[in-house]
Amino acid sequence: MAKSILQPLTNLAISAFTFILCFFLGSLVDVGTVMDGDLSLIMTVLFISFGIHWVLFIPSYVFQTEKFYDLTGSLTYITVTIYVLFQLVQLNSPIDFRSAIIAACILIWTIRLGSFLFLRVLKDGEDKRFRSILPSFTQLFMTWSLSAAWVFIQLLSALVAITAISKASFNILGSLGLAVWIFGFVFEVVADQQKTKFKSDANNEGKFITEGLWSKSRHPNYFGEVVLWIGVSLMALPVMSGMQYFSLISPIFTFLLIYYVSGVRMLEARSNKKWGKDPKYQEYLRKTPIFLPKL
Repeated sequence: MAKSILQPLTNLAISAFTFILCFFLGSLVDVGTVMDGDLSLIMTVLFISFGIHWVLFIPSYVFQTEKFYDLTGSLTYITVTIYVLFQLVQLNSPIDFRSAIIAACILIWTIRLGSFLFLRVLKDGEDKRFRSILPSFTQLFMTWSLSAAWVFIQLLSALVAITAISKASFNILGSLGLAVWIFGFVFEVVADQQKTKFKSDANNEGKFITEGLWSKSRHPNYFGEVVLWIGVSLMALPVMSGMQYFSLISPIFTFLLIYYVSGVRMLEARSNKKWGKDPKYQEYLRKTPIFLPKL
């Protein structure tokens, strides 16, 4: 009985802590950024992100569906990025080259990944991660809250750069960041396409992929994801000062969440359960790094 009560309370506590953490980070880094009245644009993005996710959590629970979960995250990235740019125009605040490039990178990435994930869920019929989550009100609410936090924290260094009052030229570090972003984006796209092509072949039913980038890393798509956000932070770095450097938590948070929470850990456990006794899979594990690609 105590255990059955403790778990929902833990889920709600994590949800509350997630929002408080984001509020703290936003308040920490928004000094020296564009304000809209008494609220910075960064803090407004925080409320928009959580607002969208908490509203859409309701039909997700009522209809017991996760089909629009990833799509919601993507739409939130698009909404808040366009909102910030629109508000800057309304407030007569200049949108410099750095801000335009960073915003373009975010929009290109999120439209590509969001449509890819949404079409994949429609094709597969479900997101297997949600089988045990959907029936639980508090666990599902926690999951939607974590998604809102993911959007906000992942965008944090980009938001600081776009809304910073202080501007700087798009120097060598900015160009390096753009190059890193392009590399990570291409790496992720190619990895996703290779796996999609592999799974579309009926002869590969029940098999695991070891081709292309998947022979260099067991999770090349996630590696590309982390790298492209490092690129965004590098582009943002030249305009940062003081507490704004805390926004560099963005790529670190991305790695920790992908590696230890929602991506690598879950997929490794599922793969080990499915193919763990297969000698070829054991050989694949020995030869192929889990994350950083082998040269």
